[in-house]
Amino acid sequence: MKSYNCVVCIKQVPDTKKVTGQAMKEDGTINRAALPAIFNPEDRNALEAALWVKETYGGTVTVITMGLPAAKAILREALMCGADRAVLVTDRKAAGSDTLATSYILSRAVAKFKPDLVFCGRQAIDGDTAQVGPQIGEKLDCAVVTYLEKLELDGDFAVAVRDIGTGVEKCRAKLPALFTVTEKFGELRPFQMRRVMKYKNAEPETLSCADIDAEDSRCGFAGSPTSVNKIVSVVLAGGDYKEVEPTDEGVAALVGELVADHTIG
Repeated sequence: MKSYNCVVCIKQVPDTKKVTGQAMKEDGTINRAALPAIFNPEDRNALEAALWVKETYGGTVTVITMGLPAAKAILREALMCGADRAVLVTDRKAAGSDTLATSYILSRAVAKFKPDLVFCGRQAIDGDTAQVGPQIGEKLDCAVVTYLEKLELDGDFAVAVRDIGTGVEKCRAKLPALFTVTEKFGELRPFQMRRVMKYKNAEPETLSCADIDAEDSRCGFAGSPTSVNKIVSVVLAGGDYKEVEPTDEGVAALVGELVADHTIG
């Protein structure tokens, strides 16, 4: 049976459930020091997909993240769950990267490991763009399957079930291929105790932009055409409300009132 070399792109993100007024800097970038950092939720699903491939078909799992040295924390978590290798891409030249520059840098790092399958979370909670995964696939010139829910492997091909909003689609893709994964694939397995003891102080491999042969003009602010004009904090305040009986008569009365005050009609 063929075994597979899997690479997973993961990200340490600010916990957006705890956003404060100091969440953004004046230059429009996130003030990561003002928010607690967590393992991006859907990247955890992507890691589970890779570990499932390793468990089912054999092979290896390498996790890669781009960020500050503090991002080593999520790489250690990945190792504790079953990943074989962890790599941190960190460089001042990468600071301020938007999705275009980020996908370029990650694609250069991923390419070094010559993967059969690349897994990314559907999107990161600090941007919610869902752009980085597909952009990595485009730069790697490989097939891209988004919104992955289920996966089977058949030699040099993957048979994937993906969410298309109104249902699911089953498709066949030639490897190498990149997959963006949703929570429907499954939750990340818990830490393995023996791996916790082994990797709790692990120092992941570190790469710079030069190490991955990335062009300076395509990294960081220099390679990022996106600019943030203004950040506005929106506070939703509760107001008056009216209870409506869950009956045909109750709904009819509500519609009548909305028509009468010209809210509708």
